[in-house]
Amino acid sequence: MVDPPSFPASASVDACPPETGQATLVRVENLKVHFPIRRGLILQRQVGSVKAVDGVSFAVRRGETLGLVGESGCGKSTLGRAILQLYRPTAGNVYFGGVDLTQLSPEELRRMRQRMQMVFQDPYAALNPRQTVGAIVGEPLTVFRVAGGKAQQERVRELLEVVGLNANFVNRYPHEFSGGQRQRIVIARALALKPDFIVCDEPISALDVSIQAQVINLLQSLQEQFGLTYLFIAHDLSVVRHISDRVAVMYLGKVVELADRDEIYQNPLHPYTQALLSAVPIPDPEVEARRKRIILKGDVPSPVNPPKGCNFHTRCPWVTEACRQDPPPAFREVSAGHFVACHRVP
Repeated sequence: MVDPPSFPASASVDACPPETGQATLVRVENLKVHFPIRRGLILQRQVGSVKAVDGVSFAVRRGETLGLVGESGCGKSTLGRAILQLYRPTAGNVYFGGVDLTQLSPEELRRMRQRMQMVFQDPYAALNPRQTVGAIVGEPLTVFRVAGGKAQQERVRELLEVVGLNANFVNRYPHEFSGGQRQRIVIARALALKPDFIVCDEPISALDVSIQAQVINLLQSLQEQFGLTYLFIAHDLSVVRHISDRVAVMYLGKVVELADRDEIYQNPLHPYTQALLSAVPIPDPEVEARRKRIILKGDVPSPVNPPKGCNFHTRCPWVTEACRQDPPPAFREVSAGHFVACHRVP
């Protein structure tokens, strides 16, 4: 078997913000992504906006996995794409290695993309059915003129072996593979340019349960081999607990809580986090029978017109008048490394 490709040493970056005290790779500051709503066939007058991401700030440490959880429609995928500038933010800043991506020209941003990649949710839609596996995995090498000819062919074979596929699959097409194999091809393509940071946008949600563990183990193995940094977006809180070093909880465009994995699962402070964790099954019938479920009532408000005050107050079991009238205090550290935005947390 060919030795896996070696990754270059990562460049130095600015010190992490005060919440971590360690080196950081990605820092997001007050990021907003608002999609305009327009009416009229000719004038296309803007009559509102969808506040998909509405003032998010956090940092991702180099070499860690930051899990991002929340229910469908809360803005997780939009946030991941905005960090990579696939969606240009409405406001705010994204610093990658100390460089503000929001201020780069298209050509400067293009060069930076070699260090940032994404693994998409649906491996069936992420691959061009008209291209062979060799062409799919080798395309980034061609676009960025990293390798060509025989060198590119060898590199593609190396990458397929790194993700656990037979190197002789290079001449096959995506329809000849299972969902798990297709996701491995997507991961191989993401690794082609030796990135530092990968956004994993629900990379296992479209896969069979029997295959999910294999892909998770592969991502962890690659992280150890190459010193990768992940933003791992998912619905499955059990998977997030397994793979993440820290966890951020998102609701209606805002991050409401962030802490180390064990801290947030053992001591959730925000009512929404508590409700999410209460829905995770515990494989112990006695413990499961004793614990109290938190059932949220009502629907998630529209991001077009979020409620006054706290976004969560329309569903919160412990809502107060302050919650209805005023936004929660700024996202703040209430204990070492534990951040929350909630009126009821002292």
